[in-house]
Amino acid sequence: MIILLSPPLFNIPLSSSFLSRAEEGWQVYSTASDPDGRCVCTVVAPARNLCKRDPRIRQLRSLTEQVQNVSQSMEVVDLRTSRDLQYVQDSEPLLRGVDGRLHTYNTLNLPKNGILINKIPLGTLLQQIKNMISVDLLHFGRKGALERYSGRCGRLTAVSNPITVRASGSRFGSWMTDAMIPSSDSRVWSMDGYYKGRRVLEYRTMGDFTKGQNFVQHLLPHPWAGTGHVVYNGSLYYNKHQSNILVQYSFHSRSVLLQRSLSGAGYNNTFPYSWGGSSDIDLMVDEIGLWAVYTSIPNAGNIMVSRLDPRSLDVLQSWDTGFPKRSAGEAFMICGTLYVTNSHLAGAKVHFAYHTNTSTYEYTDIPFHNQYSHISMMDYNPRERALYTWNNGHQVLYNVTLFHVIRSDG
Repeated sequence: MIILLSPPLFNIPLSSSFLSRAEEGWQVYSTASDPDGRCVCTVVAPARNLCKRDPRIRQLRSLTEQVQNVSQSMEVVDLRTSRDLQYVQDSEPLLRGVDGRLHTYNTLNLPKNGILINKIPLGTLLQQIKNMISVDLLHFGRKGALERYSGRCGRLTAVSNPITVRASGSRFGSWMTDAMIPSSDSRVWSMDGYYKGRRVLEYRTMGDFTKGQNFVQHLLPHPWAGTGHVVYNGSLYYNKHQSNILVQYSFHSRSVLLQRSLSGAGYNNTFPYSWGGSSDIDLMVDEIGLWAVYTSIPNAGNIMVSRLDPRSLDVLQSWDTGFPKRSAGEAFMICGTLYVTNSHLAGAKVHFAYHTNTSTYEYTDIPFHNQYSHISMMDYNPRERALYTWNNGHQVLYNVTLFHVIRSDG
């Protein structure tokens, strides 16, 4: 294995004193410089017969962990950079088309003196332009707001390979970024465990979360249940322990803003997902807004989906999906559609979809790699267009592919 070492990452000079460790049991095979002046060396390792408690073994293990952490950070950065670059590339021809159409409207209908010709009312013309822009800019930028405005959204067709961001915490937990705030705010929150937890860690950036540094702690006044928490517009929404009460906690004021019971919803492992963990109530956010996924005795254990008002936590509308919650591994919302996995264990796939816009369902077969074989949290972030998962003590990201149908009269 060849390792490229550069001063910004490790700053390890390959001096004679470093290489002389071969006399102490280190095996140094060769060193060289590439045409750009970077140092290229083969693996420097202790002899195989050294004891595992030898300090050189610990030093090598530390170096290996640093390389792995850097590699994982680079994968996350590459994923986000590629996604953002694709948005920019997609937007260029769309903007050119919008500019051309606006120019045509201006030429035909808006003369210099501001008086319309062809007898097209100004209100009608503006509505035509607005409709045209909402269609052509469907894929522009961070699409959530435009998709809500235009009433068009995508269906899930594929889930990417997993990217392990970090391995931390216990077997169960949740982590997330804000699903609504501007992309310039890149804070990450982590909540370890599912039973009576109160400690929320807030990291400044994804890079800080990956390294486990630069964080502040929030101590919630009420403990949580399950892992179905979500951060939305600067607030944490979660299920209060041993109750069906939903809590809104503000990170800015460090206080509870709102509490409200989700009437009839089961709690305390009455209707959890198949993995248990007090996952009776699962809160979610997508392009449309805030949702609660749960069930109750009158629903015979079938999954209920309710859209919530984030300012009051009132239920705006509810749907009975007919899918038994105890048979679901996990679930998440994308564009008003609930997607349910068949298992939380290895071999999981997205198995069921319920479309709230038409009150219809379908069975799907969308595989994804359940790398660590025990998912206890899976949530979609519409701002990032990614699935956040907690998988057996690992924090993992998946990119998603959505199918869009764009209609244009031009």
